[in-house]
Amino acid sequence: MQEMIKVAVDAMGGDYAPAEMVKGAINAVTLRRDIMVYLIGRQDVVKEELAKHSYNGNQIEVIHAEEVIETAEPPVMAIRKKKQSSIVVGLNMVKEKKADAFVSAGSSGAILVGGQVIVGRIKGVERPPLAPLIPTEQGVSLLIDCGANVDARPSHLVQFAKMGSIYMENVLGVKKPKVAIVNIGAEEEKGNALVKETFPLLKNCPDINFTGSIEAREIPHGEADVIVCEAFTGNVILKLCEGLSGTLIHVIKQGMMSSLRSKIGALLVKPSLKKTLKAFDATEYGGAPLLGLNGLVVKTHGSAKAKEVTNSIIQCVTFSEQEINEKIRKNIGTSPMEE
Repeated sequence: MQEMIKVAVDAMGGDYAPAEMVKGAINAVTLRRDIMVYLIGRQDVVKEELAKHSYNGNQIEVIHAEEVIETAEPPVMAIRKKKQSSIVVGLNMVKEKKADAFVSAGSSGAILVGGQVIVGRIKGVERPPLAPLIPTEQGVSLLIDCGANVDARPSHLVQFAKMGSIYMENVLGVKKPKVAIVNIGAEEEKGNALVKETFPLLKNCPDINFTGSIEAREIPHGEADVIVCEAFTGNVILKLCEGLSGTLIHVIKQGMMSSLRSKIGALLVKPSLKKTLKAFDATEYGGAPLLGLNGLVVKTHGSAKAKEVTNSIIQCVTFSEQEINEKIRKNIGTSPMEE
């Protein structure tokens, strides 16, 4: 019998919850028979949404969670006080091994805090980074960290590079992934204090394929497979990439509809253009895993719709099958017996 990957999904988190979360879950189980989805949220609301669709009832179960953590709430206080929230219930399911992964489009702060406090870090991992895949000319690159650790130390960035390499090699199948640190120039002596101190540590790390510095303009070209930075820089890069991609797509569409000639041209190039633009759609690549925890936690955009939710659920399968946490534990942390 095929072993099921159990994924808990926060049905109440995000701008389009619960409708898009439910749709995303249904799409995932329709595509894969090896996924069991637990939709966590207010039971009556979630079941009402499920009733609008046809789906395999053996692959979806509703777990009641009365409370919802709102985006504006202080994360630490919310995690402590709202024990029956969809985020806390989902994280506890991962902690108790009732689920292999937890996916949420809800409060980033609550997910980051809860991931560390409830699920817990692998012993030896100093800080868990958020690591989204970003589209590039060569395919995708892993941006690590993009939002979890604003005040990172050099030792944190070295661990980010190691974890990012493990992820890219095992989940994406990239052999000896190229690792680069975000900098304002290619020269080793350039950069702020954090980059200058981290560079030689990465250069002398035998566990990674370090290629040096990468400037922001080189990132879209896919010059590195793993892009290392602290969270402030990473978040700015991520948001700029997303905003620029959306703007370019909008401008291209406007231009193609501006005249009769351009409309005729648009019909001719539509199939090729659609394929190209799809490759630069961040929602195609799922959410950002919080690496280095004792279980898998994936954060999707607050504006996530069904497609992104579906892809986030499916990426949990590869993560679990490839035993990414065990590989991180072996490379960075300690064995469960030592913990």
